[in-house]
Amino acid sequence: MTLSGSFSGATSLPSEAGFWYGTSSNSMDNQIAATVSSYSSNADGYDGTFTATLTGLTPGQTYVFQSYATVAGTGTFASQTQTAWALSYDYFKMPGGGQDPAVDKDWLELPSGHQGSQYVVNTYYSGERNYTHLYDTSMMTSLWTAYPLNRSHMGSLSRPSSWYYSPSIPQSYQADLTSGTYSGSTYRRGHMCPNGSRNGNETMQKQTFYVTNQVPQIQNNFNSGIWSNLENAVQSLAKSEEIYVVTGVAFNKEGESRTVNYVSPADNSSQKCPIPNYFYKLVLRVKYNGSTVSDARAIGFWMEHKTYSGDSYLNYSTTVDQIEQWTGFDFFVNLPDQIESSAESRNQSWSEFLKW
Repeated sequence: MTLSGSFSGATSLPSEAGFWYGTSSNSMDNQIAATVSSYSSNADGYDGTFTATLTGLTPGQTYVFQSYATVAGTGTFASQTQTAWALSYDYFKMPGGGQDPAVDKDWLELPSGHQGSQYVVNTYYSGERNYTHLYDTSMMTSLWTAYPLNRSHMGSLSRPSSWYYSPSIPQSYQADLTSGTYSGSTYRRGHMCPNGSRNGNETMQKQTFYVTNQVPQIQNNFNSGIWSNLENAVQSLAKSEEIYVVTGVAFNKEGESRTVNYVSPADNSSQKCPIPNYFYKLVLRVKYNGSTVSDARAIGFWMEHKTYSGDSYLNYSTTVDQIEQWTGFDFFVNLPDQIESSAESRNQSWSEFLKW
């Protein structure tokens, strides 16, 4: 976490600047010195900014901090207290600013992440990993959700009647959708990791009903039609082998500037949730030589978020490479490079993909 502070009208440059911090306003027992990053002088004195990076914080914990600056001959001055939420510090490995796996795991479903303090990557577990998602706290939206899928994950458990707040993300960063869906009749809470892909395990299934695992999705002739048919096809494939799936949303293609519309939860008109302009789904199949991946095939589906009448998901297949260009993400980053390149560049139909 990087903290920023500022000073103005100082009679001289501060001899020391930094931050006190802790888990509450009564326990700011930690102190870190800061580096003055810029300053200027004028008739009123010196103005400037300073920053410090905190490490070793507990992910998900809220911290209270207060900036201070010491000016020779004048004293030490402190700001009002402020709060910040500590994101997970191991969710990105980005040496040199590049895009590496989103978490420090070798799971084949994982894409790259995004740099920025608003993004958090989180994995839910139920004895085994359930799904991983890249969550944008400023938009209250999962940009992608990635998960393995096999026969053991699917069953016939009844659909839960309730939605829940994720325990891994502060409630203030989540849409108010536990007791109702979106206002109006157009949009419903659309799963990113589907209920039908996790209804063989009660805990895993419940975790798909966290509001962080949904986005506003057109119900009629999208969620209940073409998109549901695609999900069913993917689940059918997974009954005979383990596959790896990424489901994502986009508001613009790279280089595109589309209007983003918003809808409010039925129970909270003050919240505005962005409506995705696109949905996509990627599927990866692999072959092994012992425990080593020897070959792979991948396919993508990209759909504009609109109503479809009498249309099929089969008409919207594309290469993973193409979806990478549109989204800026690097998918299936844990595949060996040569195998990844071959799998992601193939232009194939779903029927061709199934024959492999």
